[in-house]
Amino acid sequence: MKQIPLVLASASSARLKTLRGAGIAPVVCVSEVDEDGAVAQASAALPEGADPLTPSDVALLLARAKCEDVASRLSWGLGHQDVPDESLVLGCDSVLEIDGVAYGKPGTPEAARDRWELMRGRSGVLHTGHWLIDNRDLDRKGTGGSIGAVGSTVVHFADLSDREIRAYIKTGEPLGVAGAFTVDGFGGPFVTAIEGDYHNVVGVSLPLLRDLLGQLDIGWFSVQRLIS
Repeated sequence: MKQIPLVLASASSARLKTLRGAGIAPVVCVSEVDEDGAVAQASAALPEGADPLTPSDVALLLARAKCEDVASRLSWGLGHQDVPDESLVLGCDSVLEIDGVAYGKPGTPEAARDRWELMRGRSGVLHTGHWLIDNRDLDRKGTGGSIGAVGSTVVHFADLSDREIRAYIKTGEPLGVAGAFTVDGFGGPFVTAIEGDYHNVVGVSLPLLRDLLGQLDIGWFSVQRLIS
Protein backbone atom coordinates (compact mmCIF):
# COMPACT_ATOMS: atom_id res chain seq x y z
CA MET A 1 0.00 0.00 0.00
CA LYS A 2 1.36 3.42 -0.99
CA GLN A 3 2.11 5.55 2.03
CA ILE A 4 0.90 9.13 2.41
CA PRO A 5 3.51 11.91 2.70
CA LEU A 6 3.23 14.19 5.74
CA VAL A 7 4.20 17.85 5.52
CA LEU A 8 5.08 19.53 8.82
CA ALA A 9 4.15 23.21 8.74
CA SER A 10 6.61 24.14 11.48
CA ALA A 11 10.24 25.17 11.85
CA SER A 12 10.48 23.37 15.21
CA SER A 13 13.39 20.93 15.28
CA ALA A 14 11.83 19.33 18.39
CA ARG A 15 8.61 18.51 16.51
CA LEU A 16 10.56 17.09 13.59
CA LYS A 17 12.69 14.99 15.92
CA THR A 18 9.62 13.69 17.76
CA LEU A 19 7.88 12.61 14.56
CA ARG A 20 11.03 10.98 13.22
CA GLY A 21 11.53 9.23 16.54
CA ALA A 22 8.07 7.69 16.07
CA GLY A 23 9.08 6.40 12.64
CA ILE A 24 7.38 9.09 10.54
CA ALA A 25 9.34 10.84 7.78
CA PRO A 26 7.84 14.33 7.48
CA VAL A 27 8.89 16.97 4.98
CA VAL A 28 9.19 20.46 6.47
CA CYS A 29 7.52 23.46 4.85
CA VAL A 30 7.51 26.45 7.20
CA SER A 31 4.43 28.68 7.17
CA GLU A 32 4.53 32.41 6.56
CA VAL A 33 1.83 33.28 9.10
CA ASP A 34 2.13 36.51 11.09
CA GLU A 35 1.23 35.02 14.48
CA ASP A 36 0.58 38.29 16.31
CA GLY A 37 -1.44 39.56 13.38
CA ALA A 38 -3.52 36.38 13.20
CA VAL A 39 -4.40 36.56 16.90
CA ALA A 40 -5.20 40.28 16.67
CA GLN A 41 -7.45 39.73 13.65
CA ALA A 42 -9.31 36.85 15.33
CA SER A 43 -9.77 38.87 18.52
CA ALA A 44 -11.10 41.84 16.59
CA ALA A 45 -13.60 39.59 14.80
CA LEU A 46 -15.18 38.37 18.04
CA PRO A 47 -18.79 39.50 18.55
CA GLU A 48 -19.30 42.34 20.96
CA GLY A 49 -19.51 41.03 24.50
CA ALA A 50 -17.97 37.66 23.62
CA ASP A 51 -15.36 36.14 25.91
CA PRO A 52 -11.78 36.81 24.79
CA LEU A 53 -9.71 34.05 23.23
CA THR A 54 -8.38 31.58 25.78
CA PRO A 55 -4.77 30.33 25.65
CA SER A 56 -6.13 27.05 24.27
CA ASP A 57 -8.03 28.99 21.59
CA VAL A 58 -4.83 30.81 20.62
CA ALA A 59 -2.87 27.57 20.27
CA LEU A 60 -5.51 26.03 17.99
CA LEU A 61 -6.02 29.24 16.01
CA LEU A 62 -2.31 29.48 15.17
CA ALA A 63 -1.96 25.76 14.43
CA ARG A 64 -4.83 26.04 11.96
CA ALA A 65 -3.48 29.22 10.39
CA LYS A 66 -0.07 27.64 9.82
CA CYS A 67 -1.56 24.45 8.42
CA GLU A 68 -3.95 26.24 6.07
CA ASP A 69 -1.21 28.57 4.87
CA VAL A 70 1.07 25.71 3.85
CA ALA A 71 -1.77 23.58 2.43
CA SER A 72 -2.90 26.52 0.29
CA ARG A 73 0.59 27.14 -1.04
CA LEU A 74 1.00 23.47 -1.88
CA SER A 75 -2.35 23.44 -3.69
CA TRP A 76 -1.14 26.34 -5.82
CA GLY A 77 2.17 24.64 -6.49
CA LEU A 78 4.08 27.20 -4.45
CA GLY A 79 5.78 24.76 -2.07
CA HIS A 80 9.42 23.75 -2.01
CA GLN A 81 10.42 21.31 -4.77
CA ASP A 82 10.93 18.55 -2.19
CA VAL A 83 7.44 18.99 -0.73
CA PRO A 84 4.77 16.82 -2.36
CA ASP A 85 1.54 18.60 -3.28
CA GLU A 86 -0.52 15.46 -2.60
CA SER A 87 0.00 15.05 1.12
CA LEU A 88 -1.23 15.46 4.65
CA VAL A 89 -0.33 18.78 6.24
CA LEU A 90 0.18 19.15 10.00
CA GLY A 91 0.35 22.51 11.75
CA CYS A 92 1.16 22.90 15.45
CA ASP A 93 1.54 25.76 17.87
CA SER A 94 2.29 25.80 21.59
CA VAL A 95 1.58 28.37 24.30
CA LEU A 96 2.07 28.25 28.05
CA GLU A 97 -0.83 29.34 30.23
CA ILE A 98 -0.20 30.89 33.62
CA ASP A 99 -2.94 32.73 35.50
CA GLY A 100 -5.12 32.59 32.39
CA VAL A 101 -2.56 34.38 30.20
CA ALA A 102 -0.99 32.81 27.10
CA TYR A 103 2.79 33.06 26.78
CA GLY A 104 4.62 32.18 23.59
CA LYS A 105 8.26 32.74 22.67
CA PRO A 106 9.81 35.54 24.78
CA GLY A 107 12.16 36.65 22.01
CA THR A 108 14.47 38.75 24.19
CA PRO A 109 16.62 38.01 27.27
CA GLU A 110 14.65 40.58 29.26
CA ALA A 111 11.32 38.95 28.45
CA ALA A 112 12.74 35.50 29.22
CA ARG A 113 13.98 36.70 32.60
CA ASP A 114 10.60 38.20 33.46
CA ARG A 115 8.92 34.99 32.36
CA TRP A 116 11.08 32.77 34.55
CA GLU A 117 10.66 35.06 37.54
CA LEU A 118 6.92 34.46 37.09
CA MET A 119 7.20 30.71 36.41
CA ARG A 120 9.71 29.53 39.00
CA GLY A 121 8.29 27.37 41.75
CA ARG A 122 4.89 27.37 40.07
CA SER A 123 2.88 25.32 37.59
CA GLY A 124 1.45 26.14 34.17
CA VAL A 125 -0.48 24.44 31.40
CA LEU A 126 1.25 23.86 28.08
CA HIS A 127 -1.32 23.91 25.28
CA THR A 128 -0.35 22.58 21.86
CA GLY A 129 -2.77 23.12 19.02
CA HIS A 130 -2.77 20.53 16.23
CA TRP A 131 -4.41 21.02 12.84
CA LEU A 132 -4.41 18.36 10.13
CA ILE A 133 -5.51 18.76 6.49
CA ASP A 134 -5.79 15.95 3.94
CA ASN A 135 -4.48 17.88 0.95
CA ARG A 136 -4.83 15.02 -1.55
CA ASP A 137 -7.27 15.20 -4.45
CA LEU A 138 -10.44 13.23 -3.80
CA ASP A 139 -9.78 11.03 -6.85
CA ARG A 140 -6.52 10.01 -5.20
CA LYS A 141 -8.40 8.73 -2.16
CA GLY A 142 -8.06 11.98 -0.27
CA THR A 143 -10.82 13.01 2.10
CA GLY A 144 -10.41 16.77 1.86
CA GLY A 145 -10.72 16.67 5.64
CA SER A 146 -9.63 19.52 7.90
CA ILE A 147 -9.61 18.79 11.61
CA GLY A 148 -7.93 19.97 14.79
CA ALA A 149 -7.65 19.59 18.54
CA VAL A 150 -5.62 20.86 21.48
CA GLY A 151 -3.47 18.81 23.82
CA SER A 152 -2.96 20.27 27.30
CA THR A 153 -0.34 19.19 29.83
CA VAL A 154 0.32 20.54 33.32
CA VAL A 155 3.98 21.45 33.84
CA HIS A 156 5.58 21.98 37.27
CA PHE A 157 8.64 24.20 37.41
CA ALA A 158 11.56 24.17 39.84
CA ASP A 159 12.19 27.21 42.03
CA LEU A 160 15.17 28.58 40.12
CA SER A 161 17.57 31.04 41.69
CA ASP A 162 18.32 34.33 39.95
CA ARG A 163 21.74 32.94 39.06
CA GLU A 164 20.22 29.86 37.41
CA ILE A 165 17.81 32.02 35.43
CA ARG A 166 20.66 34.20 34.16
CA ALA A 167 22.75 31.16 33.22
CA TYR A 168 19.85 29.48 31.41
CA ILE A 169 19.06 32.62 29.44
CA LYS A 170 22.72 32.86 28.36
CA THR A 171 22.33 29.51 26.57
CA GLY A 172 19.89 31.27 24.24
CA GLU A 173 17.45 28.36 24.36
CA PRO A 174 14.52 29.96 26.20
CA LEU A 175 14.29 32.94 23.84
CA GLY A 176 12.88 30.98 20.90
CA VAL A 177 10.63 28.38 22.51
CA ALA A 178 7.05 28.58 23.76
CA GLY A 179 6.89 29.35 27.46
CA ALA A 180 10.65 30.06 27.58
CA PHE A 181 11.52 26.46 28.40
CA THR A 182 12.09 23.01 26.98
CA VAL A 183 11.58 19.66 28.62
CA ASP A 184 13.89 17.85 26.19
CA GLY A 185 16.83 20.26 26.19
CA PHE A 186 18.74 22.58 28.51
CA GLY A 187 15.50 23.33 30.36
CA GLY A 188 14.92 19.70 31.36
CA PRO A 189 16.40 20.04 34.88
CA PHE A 190 13.99 22.86 35.63
CA VAL A 191 10.82 20.84 34.97
CA THR A 192 10.11 18.85 38.11
CA ALA A 193 7.03 16.99 36.86
CA ILE A 194 4.36 16.91 34.18
CA GLU A 195 0.77 15.72 34.25
CA GLY A 196 -0.23 14.46 30.83
CA ASP A 197 1.47 13.75 27.52
CA TYR A 198 5.22 14.37 27.55
CA HIS A 199 5.42 14.75 23.77
CA ASN A 200 2.73 17.42 23.88
CA VAL A 201 5.16 19.54 25.90
CA VAL A 202 7.89 18.89 23.34
CA GLY A 203 5.54 20.24 20.69
CA VAL A 204 3.46 17.49 19.09
CA SER A 205 1.26 14.92 20.82
CA LEU A 206 1.67 11.57 19.09
CA PRO A 207 -1.52 10.05 20.58
CA LEU A 208 -3.51 13.14 19.57
CA LEU A 209 -2.07 13.03 16.04
CA ARG A 210 -3.02 9.35 15.79
CA ASP A 211 -6.56 10.23 16.88
CA LEU A 212 -6.84 13.01 14.28
CA LEU A 213 -5.60 10.65 11.56
CA GLY A 214 -8.17 8.09 12.68
CA GLN A 215 -10.97 10.65 12.40
CA LEU A 216 -9.94 11.11 8.76
CA ASP A 217 -9.92 7.32 8.35
CA ILE A 218 -6.15 7.24 7.94
CA GLY A 219 -4.16 4.61 9.81
CA TRP A 220 -1.02 5.51 11.73
CA PHE A 221 1.11 3.22 9.59
CA SER A 222 -0.36 4.67 6.38
CA VAL A 223 1.72 7.81 6.88
CA GLN A 224 5.12 7.91 5.15
CA ARG A 225 7.62 5.97 7.26
CA LEU A 226 11.35 6.40 7.62
CA ILE A 227 11.69 2.72 6.71
CA SER A 228 8.80 1.45 4.60
